[in-house]
Amino acid sequence: MSDATDLWSYLAQEPLLWLTLTLVTYVGADALATTVRHPLANPVLVSVIAIGAVLLATGVPYARYFEGAQFVHFMLGPATVALALPLYANVARLRKALLPMLAALVAGSLTAILSALGIARALGVRGETLLSLAPKSATAPVALGVSEQIGGLPSLTAVLVILTGIIGAVISTPMLNALRFTDWRARGFAVGIAAHGIGTAHAFRVHSTAGAFAGIGMGLNAMLTAVLAPLIVTLFF
Repeated sequence: MSDATDLWSYLAQEPLLWLTLTLVTYVGADALATTVRHPLANPVLVSVIAIGAVLLATGVPYARYFEGAQFVHFMLGPATVALALPLYANVARLRKALLPMLAALVAGSLTAILSALGIARALGVRGETLLSLAPKSATAPVALGVSEQIGGLPSLTAVLVILTGIIGAVISTPMLNALRFTDWRARGFAVGIAAHGIGTAHAFRVHSTAGAFAGIGMGLNAMLTAVLAPLIVTLFF
């Protein structure tokens, strides 16, 4: 037991351990989601719970874990730039439904910002905490920048972004099925606006067209949120 403890203490200091743990955990969670096919078997949700449990059980602080896992965080930037690909690949289909999509984009982005701020304020939330809610439905790199710009707490915004994406990915398919939405373009676009990257990844698992339009919705909503959130905060908060 002493040798095992010593070995773990040594390995826990190595950044590569935490990067490996993150990647292996996600691959396993993705395989589980493919097998189980249940909304709660979301790969991101399962990975967060599993890695969090390991950190709690071993007493490893998040800062040490992030030293190794920060490469995954770094890839958020290139992944955000890659959002242009589904937009480019679906330009023809986008033109055919341009006006409805723009209307849905504005409605979705405004609803995401105003509902979060309005409900939180009604419940007594104020200051930096309230402002941190505004960009929660935008993809993480954009949300963090917007949060800092409007006076929020980027670290809190990061948590809210992840929670928003997980909740959106878990409830979107059952909800849209219950509402009998059958157009994969509309389903994907709505999920992308509401639940950014995590929702988009889920949409791709459900249907390729839904995934493509979710990517478009996520990218467009990120740009619109960067414009609307500071404006709304300035005018109303």
